[in-house]
Amino acid sequence: MSRFILHIDGAVVLVPQTSGDAETVVEDKGPSPIAPEIKELAWGAGAFIVLFALMRIWLFPRLKKGMDARYGKIRGDHESADATRAAANAEVAEYEAEIATVKAQAAARIEAARGVLEAERTAALAEVNGRIAIRRTESNAASEAARAAAAEHVQAAVADVSSRAAELATGHKPQAAAVSGIVASLMAGGHK
Repeated sequence: MSRFILHIDGAVVLVPQTSGDAETVVEDKGPSPIAPEIKELAWGAGAFIVLFALMRIWLFPRLKKGMDARYGKIRGDHESADATRAAANAEVAEYEAEIATVKAQAAARIEAARGVLEAERTAALAEVNGRIAIRRTESNAASEAARAAAAEHVQAAVADVSSRAAELATGHKPQAAAVSGIVASLMAGGHK
C-alpha cells in the first residue's frame, strides 16, 4: 500500500492508495500563482482607465500649458539677451568710432601745435642767430680796432727798441721814419 500527499490550501492530507484500485486520484493544485483572477483584472483596468482619463483631461493639459509657458519664457529671455547683446555691440561700435574721432582730432591738434612750435622755434633761432651775427660783427670790429690800436703801440714800441738797439750798436741814432718803415713792413709780413 502506498501513500501520497495532497496539499489543499496549506493543509497536508495523507491519502492511502490501494494497489488494486484502478482509479487514481488527481491532485488539486489550487489557484495559479501566475494567472490573475478576473476581479484583479477588472480592478487594474478600472484604475488604469481612471488614471488615463485624469491624465488626459486634467493633468496633461496643465503640464503642457506649463511647459509651453516655460518654453516661451526661455525663448523670450533668449531674444531679450540677443537684443541686449546687439544693443551693447552697437554702443561699443559707436564708442570706438567716437574714440577714433577724438584720437584723430587730438592727433590733428598735436600736429598743429607741433607746427606752431616749430615755426616759433625757427623764428626764435633766426632772431638769436641774427643777434649773434650782429654781436659777432661788433666783436670782430672791436677786436680789429683793438688789434690795430695794439699794433700801433707794438709797432711804436718795436721802433723805439730797434732804434735804441741800433743807436747802441752803431753809436749814432737812426732816423725815426726809416726805423718805423722797416718795422711796419716786417709786422705787416712784407719781409722776404
